[in-house]
Amino acid sequence: MTQDSEGEGAEARKGRRNATGLVIVNTGNGKGKTTAALGVLLRAWGRGMDVRMFQFIKNTGSRYGEQRAAEKIGLSISALGDGFTWLSKDLDHSGELAAEQWKRSKEAILQGGHDVIVMDELTYALHFGWVSTDELIDTLKQRPPAMHVIITGRDAPEALVEYADLVTEMREIKHPFAEKGIKAQPGIEF
Repeated sequence: MTQDSEGEGAEARKGRRNATGLVIVNTGNGKGKTTAALGVLLRAWGRGMDVRMFQFIKNTGSRYGEQRAAEKIGLSISALGDGFTWLSKDLDHSGELAAEQWKRSKEAILQGGHDVIVMDELTYALHFGWVSTDELIDTLKQRPPAMHVIITGRDAPEALVEYADLVTEMREIKHPFAEKGIKAQPGIEF
């Protein structure tokens, strides 16, 4: 959704049209992949850019902190999943949801109109074969030249890592659950 901030004029919009769109991948076994993507999304929105996030694993009806905040400020975050795949009782259904979310994401990428699109936890759909890495890369090659795309999740496929412009690997060094059995905390993990 576009946020029209004060001082956002023709010059700023022209600067975005002349931007070089990047493919950014946040991967690794550490915490912070989605959080980093949300930071960029918020930064871009603050600049008056049109942004959108597609979540591939989070439950369709979930009400995580980022979704609540997005509603308050008018950002578009669309979750279409049935929760964490490793807990799924029906991986076929999980795959169907991921394929549908990919269809929606792909359409948004190819239609243009967004400056930044985030595909959160997409790497799981790639890992399970629900979305083709080759089709993803082909779609990314067809996106408008100034569109930035951010992909998050563990175990990003090597072909995606090679194609991307910026890849960051979050590495777990210490985690309160593993070290002390402290469960996920509101506002920190969800």
